[in-house]
Amino acid sequence: MGWLDNVIATVSPRRAYEREMWRQGLDELRGYDAAGHGRINSGWRAVNESAEITDRYSRDVVRARARDLERNSDIAQSVIYAYKRNVVGKGYTLRAMTGSDELDKRIEKAWKRWCKTRNCDVTGEQSFNEILRMMVERKKVDGGMIVLYRYTPGGVVPFKLQCLEVDELDKTQATPRHKGNRVVGGIEYNQYRRPVGYWIRQYDIEGWQLAEPAYIEAKDVFFYKSKHRPSQLREMSDMSPTITRVRDTNEFINAVSVRERIAACLAVLIKKTLPTGGTGRSSWSNKGGQVDYAGKRLSPGMMMEMGPGDDAQIIDPKGAATDATAFLKTQQGLIGAGQGLSYEAVSRDMSGATYSSARQNALEDENTYTEEIELLTTFMSEVYENFVISGVLSGLFQMPGFWDRKEEFLDHTWVKTPKKWIDPAKEANADKIALQSGQKTFQDLQAEKGKDWKDAVDELAEVLEYGRKKGIDMGGVIFGTGATAARQGGPGAGQKPGDPEHGGDPGQGGKQPAGGGEQPQTDN
Repeated sequence: MGWLDNVIATVSPRRAYEREMWRQGLDELRGYDAAGHGRINSGWRAVNESAEITDRYSRDVVRARARDLERNSDIAQSVIYAYKRNVVGKGYTLRAMTGSDELDKRIEKAWKRWCKTRNCDVTGEQSFNEILRMMVERKKVDGGMIVLYRYTPGGVVPFKLQCLEVDELDKTQATPRHKGNRVVGGIEYNQYRRPVGYWIRQYDIEGWQLAEPAYIEAKDVFFYKSKHRPSQLREMSDMSPTITRVRDTNEFINAVSVRERIAACLAVLIKKTLPTGGTGRSSWSNKGGQVDYAGKRLSPGMMMEMGPGDDAQIIDPKGAATDATAFLKTQQGLIGAGQGLSYEAVSRDMSGATYSSARQNALEDENTYTEEIELLTTFMSEVYENFVISGVLSGLFQMPGFWDRKEEFLDHTWVKTPKKWIDPAKEANADKIALQSGQKTFQDLQAEKGKDWKDAVDELAEVLEYGRKKGIDMGGVIFGTGATAARQGGPGAGQKPGDPEHGGDPGQGGKQPAGGGEQPQTDN
């Protein structure tokens, strides 16, 4: 209680008691310590605003600082590279599913050609995989990237991509193209806050901005960004939660580096107790007779005689060594956690990781990358649909009834190039158990390896058939030895039925070549 409550309690304890009860009831109504305005939260000022109002005045500054860290911070780059390695990696393989194997192969072959540098990019400088990597990088740093669909002649099909930075949106544009719409941040929205068009700045060949921006309809634009709030209209850098921590860590590293450089220095000062040098002739004496030590340097094995009365004082600025390792490890762990990644993924430090911990962290990181992969494959699918439609219109693909069954012809899937195993033996054994127990299908396993299961079966059949022609039992090589090899590969040329070395069962006599039927059982 305060001094006023003490005075009231002296005069009227009843009134003091009532005041205290009402005060406690008021505190209970507040409910949350986080909403209190006491000493701990006195400097915490926050307000509720729409996402656009919150982001608008910070977006450009945050983007500029994120770009500065991208250029100058190895820690920031470690986060960016982790996403590029795992979200895009070696790229994706298209699997068309039109219902016709021949048409699927034609589309996949044409798509592979289109993904090359001079066919998919209007500038002719980037392949499709390079564009995907740049999109992931710009989203982490800038918050997003704009891709325009351009229908230009030349290439495999008259369709290419043009990449723009978010800076290209004309924020000064205020007049909408269509009545009833609003333009916010260079994007025109309808009454439901749906983008209907983008106002893009225009420049001449020397880089000077022209007065009139270009209006691009939303159907020809893909704005690659993440939306975190319903009221969010434009992008915000994905690095914003960790920018200050990355910069503080960089400053700490610089300070430690300067300190270590200073600590590595050694200096010698000469303390002169006499106003003049020693008596006699000396090679170090100056004109006044003083011994001159200027220009003298320490060298290994040196022997030097000082003047009478002079004393040498060594300055060695070594102190107690600061262990920066623990601090940097904590900071990198927090930076990685702020981006949804493990410490190992950001630092590439596996010194303290076991197989189980590395595997668990890899699985958790994969869940983080899944969000980015979903957004990226959405873009890829939209590009693929425009590619096929352009191919139909240009006559590259012959698809009778395409416009009536467009969804069927555009059906497809993406197979991501797999990563290498941490422990091949353990992973292979886990796949074997999952396949035999029905937890995974053969299709699932092949998709995880970045292959189409039909192609895998065709490849196995081709190997087995070629082995039979050459008289080699490849079934035993691929599937192992014993009855399993005999059932999968069958007896090859030169294989003797009933020979245990060739996978036969001496009690059963093995199987005959195709068309021969099974031999009857015989008693030995």
